[in-house]
Amino acid sequence: MRDASRMVLHRPHRWHVQQAGAGPDLLLIHGAGGATQSWRGLWPLLVETHRVTAIDLPGQGFTQLGAQGRCGLDPMAEDLLALIRHLTLQPQAVIGHSAGVAVALRLAELGLHAPVIGINAALGNFKGLAGWLFPMLARVMALSPFTADLLSRTASDGAVRNMIRSTGSVLDDAGIAFYQRLVADRDHVDATLSMMAQWRLDPLLARLGQVAVPVTLITAARDGAVPPVTSRDATRIIPGARLIALPAHGHLVHEEDPATIAALIHKSLVP
Repeated sequence: MRDASRMVLHRPHRWHVQQAGAGPDLLLIHGAGGATQSWRGLWPLLVETHRVTAIDLPGQGFTQLGAQGRCGLDPMAEDLLALIRHLTLQPQAVIGHSAGVAVALRLAELGLHAPVIGINAALGNFKGLAGWLFPMLARVMALSPFTADLLSRTASDGAVRNMIRSTGSVLDDAGIAFYQRLVADRDHVDATLSMMAQWRLDPLLARLGQVAVPVTLITAARDGAVPPVTSRDATRIIPGARLIALPAHGHLVHEEDPATIAALIHKSLVP
């Protein structure tokens, strides 16, 4: 979607923004470690009826990180909301994938009163020892100046394919090539590690019962990254939330089957 791309300097970051189409606004927020490329299949199906805006999160994709300490959920949502207002967007809905769903819900808390449509929402923490160990490991890795270099240099095609396969998704060669380029980008890897290290989800989870916008959560049965029960549990807490459980596909279901996800999005937008 490079023809729809532009860079927008709005402190503290230099944002990569993609925008196309006409009609009501839709805002797309990718997950941790992804970028706007993850919407490539949905893009042409959504721009037929809407003005669609996709944004790379701070430091990821082509967005240039302007402040290392603003990769956590709260500062990321604050900076993104400031950009949304700068762009004068008035989303009919905010569509998030994985960690992007948490960002969308935080935007709603901060005053962006638009329905949230979540795809394989990362709205849960690791349990037990992993809940302490994994975030701690991410913080240690993010502090090392050599970690991002090492990961980006050692990410072979096979390693990326195995990483995607572990999510339960099957992508074509073009899809794998996009992730290969992302993982080979030292700045992208560094920003993803910083996001993991600074991520604090518990306060948002404690407030799920206070969410004041309509929420629809879509899950895929073979998601190997975020189990479908995570969204199921969240819909029991979020007032009026709807759960749509798909019988196939993995964490990247919007890349595997964009037609089905686009149809669900359009259906969710009908009053």
